[in-house]
Amino acid sequence: MHESLFLLSLISLIFLVAGMVKGITGMGLPTVAMSLLGMLMSPASAAALLVIPSFVTNVWQCFSGPAIGSLLRRLWPLMVTIVVGTLWGSSLLANTAPQLSGMALGIALLIYAGYALLAPALTIPPRLEPWLSPLIGLVTGIVTGITGVFVMPAVPYLQALNLDKDELVQALGLSFTVSTLALAGGLFMHDVFRLNQLGMSTLVILPSLLGMWLGQKIRMHISPRRFKQCLLLFLAVLGLQLIIRPFI
Repeated sequence: MHESLFLLSLISLIFLVAGMVKGITGMGLPTVAMSLLGMLMSPASAAALLVIPSFVTNVWQCFSGPAIGSLLRRLWPLMVTIVVGTLWGSSLLANTAPQLSGMALGIALLIYAGYALLAPALTIPPRLEPWLSPLIGLVTGIVTGITGVFVMPAVPYLQALNLDKDELVQALGLSFTVSTLALAGGLFMHDVFRLNQLGMSTLVILPSLLGMWLGQKIRMHISPRRFKQCLLLFLAVLGLQLIIRPFI
């Protein structure tokens, strides 16, 4: 009994922290939560736990502005192939040993953190979007399906499309929402996400939303750029820990 309460409190704290990160930076809830939950459970179980809070917070972000219609018309090839790649990749997440999927998650976190810290800002010419969007979506879907993390390479790609600030926030919300639904579908197809897990996944909505609210308050008093640098270093350390854990 005490162990269950302690585990629930620890999971709630993780989602509170992950929600704060999303409130400050506009992204990062699944990445931070998967990173920390990966130290408590298998990546497949962590991904199943993420479904409801990730969906709720990303739908809110997705519809937070007026550009959703134009973004759907522009980005639908990206979204379609995200679904295809995620449904395929989730079979690997469901059937791979937890140590290997944990290592895959760690590698994805290291790549993302290294790219975000070191890579220069890129710009994608509009003429390249018709063929690049489906490719980026497919790769993002496969990475999402294997690791449960939605960020690579969709986030840097969307950042390179010359969207204004509000459009970028909505585009990220749209991408994350589609990824969440596709991942839930893939996990359900492979009997990893079950209906009896909805209760726990629903319980962590409250700490997630509370964290987002706190993060938005904190954002007014600190530099988001400095915070993001610290977050990326933190994710890199977590990724390294997940990679070396099977060898310890």
